[in-house]
Amino acid sequence: MAWALITFLACLVIGQVVGRILSLRRKNDKQRAKLFSELGMEDVSSKKLKIIGFFHPYCNAGGGGERVLWAAVHALQRKDPDVVSVVYSGDTDATKEKIIDKVKARFDIELSPQTLHFVFLKSRHLVEDYTWPRFTLLGQSLGSMYLVWEAMTYLIPDLYIDTMGYAFTYPVVSLLGNIPIGAYVHYPTISTTMLSRVRSRKQGVTNSEVISSSIVLSQGKLLYYRIFMYYYAYSLRQAQFLMVNSSWTKNHIDSILQHRDPLLDTIHYLPPLIGLKLLSRKQSEIPKTAQIVYPSCDTRQMSVFPLEGRERAILSIAQFRPEKDHAAQLYAFHKFLELYPEYRSSGASPAKLVLMGGSRNVGDATRVENLIALAKELEIRDQVQFIVNAKYSEILDWLSRASIGLSTMVDEHFGINVVEFMAAGVIPVAHASAGPLLDIVVPLDGQPTGYHATSPDTFAEAFRTVLTLPKDADLAMRQRARTLAVRKFSAEEFEKGWDASGWRAWLSR
Repeated sequence: MAWALITFLACLVIGQVVGRILSLRRKNDKQRAKLFSELGMEDVSSKKLKIIGFFHPYCNAGGGGERVLWAAVHALQRKDPDVVSVVYSGDTDATKEKIIDKVKARFDIELSPQTLHFVFLKSRHLVEDYTWPRFTLLGQSLGSMYLVWEAMTYLIPDLYIDTMGYAFTYPVVSLLGNIPIGAYVHYPTISTTMLSRVRSRKQGVTNSEVISSSIVLSQGKLLYYRIFMYYYAYSLRQAQFLMVNSSWTKNHIDSILQHRDPLLDTIHYLPPLIGLKLLSRKQSEIPKTAQIVYPSCDTRQMSVFPLEGRERAILSIAQFRPEKDHAAQLYAFHKFLELYPEYRSSGASPAKLVLMGGSRNVGDATRVENLIALAKELEIRDQVQFIVNAKYSEILDWLSRASIGLSTMVDEHFGINVVEFMAAGVIPVAHASAGPLLDIVVPLDGQPTGYHATSPDTFAEAFRTVLTLPKDADLAMRQRARTLAVRKFSAEEFEKGWDASGWRAWLSR
């Protein structure tokens, strides 16, 4: 009797879900017609027009991830006039016109309003980290599932492309829309490195001292990460094609695509979890690997800056987020002045550290205040300049003047700021990990294009090396760095990689 009741209730729930999905799909025909009418395209055959939906809740943020989005949309508008780009955005305080103007001002990318539409989502707070002070990864992932459900209720596109890395949206889109799914992944939400860090109880940005110092809490977090990794891998496998921004990200995503957990696999053969197995794509349809498509970097203005006459300025350009580790830059500069006092303000060759970056919220603003306090504590405040939310023209000005470009983030998935340093003729000194190590600050014709470091001492040594290079060697390195950046990370190379992903084949199905 109990099993009969459970079966009846299960069938009732399934019936309700199927009914909602079918209703949503029927409603979508009207939504498409309304969209084409708003864009003045009602006279064009609706069968000829296609819609690509870009899921990017922070499309107006003005960062490197947004450049990728707008470079892709710009290429679509230029090459495929019958494709309408729909951006699912949480920037409800902006308008279509304001976003287009900001893209032009920030990235110098021209967007046509004729084949561009925005769906403004009201539930973006569900993917904000402040909404989930505990179990943040889980909370934001569940929040993204609701957010994409909201997006699909407004409009289901012909092809869905996630350009922010919200993999947990893929099963929802697949269920609601039954459409092809693609993604451009900037960094994995969780990685095997994060699991090993918790397993070894190593403190870090994603593993606080409170957790790492406790065996019980570490084991609990390890179980949480293990379950999360399982579902993250499941979600990624729902995509038809995956693009990534660097070798480091590719290595992690490829590893996650092959990730298996025998115990959790076994559990998912039991009801009700077996439903996920039934909804999974066939093994033969799952992407085995991700394709590297380096982000589009606009180096045109920077690549004409003079290479000579540089100031003794060490420049950092990075949002004031915790993972950027600006404190490490202050410690490195402090060590540099300690080892080489001639670069102090009272010395013969005074140098300065310039920290430029965006401050998105109260948390970032507080971080800046703490960094200023740290600079005072280290007694280097008079040689450190903070520039918050600088205009693009001011960023370009410093790129044309600085000698050294500094990046201290560990496992920076790509490092578009490092590319900009190199294009501008600024010699990069970056942390020896991930994108800057594997893809960006790499030799050109067997000769170095910059330096890597891992500690205050090695960063200080690199600063000293750059500032004491003979003139000919200095100019040669700056030119090599510029040549590599312009050649390898151009908009043209990005478009080639984007088209090679096969998105057109999936759109035409």
